[in-house]
Amino acid sequence: MSNAPHPRSDSPTRRVTAAMVAAEAGVSTATVSLVVNGKTAGRVSAANEQRVREAIDRLGYVLDSVGSSLARGVSSTIILVAPDISNPFFAQLISGVRQVLATDYHLLLSVSDPGQRPSLTEVSRLFGQRPAGLILHAPDPEFLAGVPAHVPVVAVDAPDAPETVPAVNFDVSQGARLIAEHLHSRGHRTIAYLDAATGTATLRVRREAFMAAATSLGMTVLQHLPVATTIDIAAAGASFTAAWPQMHAAQASAVVCATDTQAYGVLQEARAAGLEVPRDLAVTGFDDLPFSASMNPGLTSINLAADAVGVQAATMLRNLLSDTNIEQRQLIWPSRLVVRGSSAVD
Repeated sequence: MSNAPHPRSDSPTRRVTAAMVAAEAGVSTATVSLVVNGKTAGRVSAANEQRVREAIDRLGYVLDSVGSSLARGVSSTIILVAPDISNPFFAQLISGVRQVLATDYHLLLSVSDPGQRPSLTEVSRLFGQRPAGLILHAPDPEFLAGVPAHVPVVAVDAPDAPETVPAVNFDVSQGARLIAEHLHSRGHRTIAYLDAATGTATLRVRREAFMAAATSLGMTVLQHLPVATTIDIAAAGASFTAAWPQMHAAQASAVVCATDTQAYGVLQEARAAGLEVPRDLAVTGFDDLPFSASMNPGLTSINLAADAVGVQAATMLRNLLSDTNIEQRQLIWPSRLVVRGSSAVD
């Protein structure tokens, strides 16, 4: 007689199915499906739900999300496409999205190179995951046109998105005007603008709005001084250092930066050059990142409330997924000027 051990029924290699959970709990497989997918309200009694959950715990059942995706044609995955995940701005945006979607969906991040527009080629590889929907930061019309028609999409910070595409945009034009008015009220008349070389519409809109506002106020904006850079501290600082002799000769008294990150580089190199901020040179940013409030001097910036916009974008996508009517497909979130020591003497 063989002394070989008998195989155990609870072997870790055994795959527990929904049918096994149903048999253990004494309910139908449909009831198990409703419980594991969080759709019990008004459909499953509290007693049956409790039995199913206890059976799941005893048997170690894990929902086969891949199989469920194949059955439904989509997964429970939401893809968020954004650049430079190390930037606190996007951490705030993600936090807002998670507040709305995290309980029912998995959030998959597709990250492009810092300061660069998302690539449709890279993101299209993820379509095989059968995403339930996409949230896209600053996509261009070409990118949007390449997304499969059956995939629900919400764009964020995309002022050039077609009206047919649901979008939540920051009012960057308002922010740019607020910066111009603030500097004018402080007596600045000759100003430099450090642009971000990303090619995104949101950066173009804030630059054009600032130029128009400054011109209307009678201010002179030096053209292409400093030279536009990637959204990078070192690159921005180097551009400022190279341009400062000409800026000084032109009596420029302020530098407006397209992003806070670039403003950090300008402030760093301005101090290295022996300039006192804001007496010798005022500096402003855009985005109001967390570090901008704690640095010395604090950076004057435009607050865009990225977390609130994340909530709005995720809510809009959830409505699309549930076929809820969206009354307003293009939302604009207001900007707010936060004045700190980099442009105002205390």
